[in-house]
Amino acid sequence: MTDWRDLSRRAAFSSHRLIGWIYWDPNGIEQYTALGIPNGFGYYVTTRAGQLGDAGADVVIAAYYSIHPDFIRASYEQLGACGTIEDVVRIRDAAVLRGLKEYAPSICDELSSMSEQLWAAADSLPISGRALYAAQLPHRRPDEPLLNAWLAVNCIREWRGDTHWAIQIADGLSGAESGVLDGAWRGYDDDWLPRSRGADDVLLEKAYSKLEQRGLAQDGKVNDEGIAHRIMLEEKLDEAAALAWQYLGEERSARFVELVDSVGDVLIGRIDETAGKKWMPAAR
Repeated sequence: MTDWRDLSRRAAFSSHRLIGWIYWDPNGIEQYTALGIPNGFGYYVTTRAGQLGDAGADVVIAAYYSIHPDFIRASYEQLGACGTIEDVVRIRDAAVLRGLKEYAPSICDELSSMSEQLWAAADSLPISGRALYAAQLPHRRPDEPLLNAWLAVNCIREWRGDTHWAIQIADGLSGAESGVLDGAWRGYDDDWLPRSRGADDVLLEKAYSKLEQRGLAQDGKVNDEGIAHRIMLEEKLDEAAALAWQYLGEERSARFVELVDSVGDVLIGRIDETAGKKWMPAAR
């Protein structure tokens, strides 16, 4: 029998690599900067949220959960002074097409051929409670099959992300607590991961205090019980997020993983080169 939880985990890892490089892509950031936004400030926030930005910064804050609200508000203030959500989506899409053709040309034809099946899998997912996923659903480019396939995978990935936060929230974790556990599980030192999302000393002190009350940390460090708890949450997520891949089917899902894995190191290397070797931890 198919181990769907394992295939879900592998497909998620591949999806993070296929999608994640775009948020640190120099060409995209250059075009975003050309709108008049200094140093492309907020490019990650606005381009990932896409059309959800039309609902306003507070809705994006709610969807992102662990990214500091002040950074998100500032990102939309900068954008509002120079451009629109339509500009954001246009710039990101152009950078995706250019980047895939430049960095991963060997997968472009086959990935393009998967577009309709990937969208069918994305459309099969329940929409309730998945704001980032829902915001991406209307954005399709059937005239550009390669981009369209990427957009479908992005929908599936954001559904997993929405579900990830739902599981963390149901477990009683704040954004900072979630970041602390995640960083410790992934082996990131000095609370780099929650700090990269805007957590300061005050938030981290509160996070550790709450985690210690639950027996998940001790003396300012996540303990073995905390790591085990984080793994348990990830296994629940892998199981829940298997839905799209079950719809796609074992053979097609396995081929998607194999295809993207053939260029996975190249794509994560783009992040290493443009942002550093810590960003996009779920793809490492």
